[in-house]
Amino acid sequence: MRTSAKQRSDLKAIGRRIKELRAAERQDDFAPFLGITQGHLSKIERGMQAPTVEVLLRLLERYGKSLDWILTGKEWRD
Repeated sequence: MRTSAKQRSDLKAIGRRIKELRAAERQDDFAPFLGITQGHLSKIERGMQAPTVEVLLRLLERYGKSLDWILTGKEWRD
């Protein structure tokens, strides 16, 4: 299955937001919390791989940011 340019740009944006959440914490220290390797985290942050549902849930647990923000960069309000 091929990914389109739009999908790749979306993954890159998601990766940037995850990196923003991680802030100054090193990938080596952060990846175990997510249950992945540093190499896998690097691929997610560079937009080469999509984060799994498990990774997204751990991010929500740790930072309290909405899934909407992680995936789209927008906070949805009622």
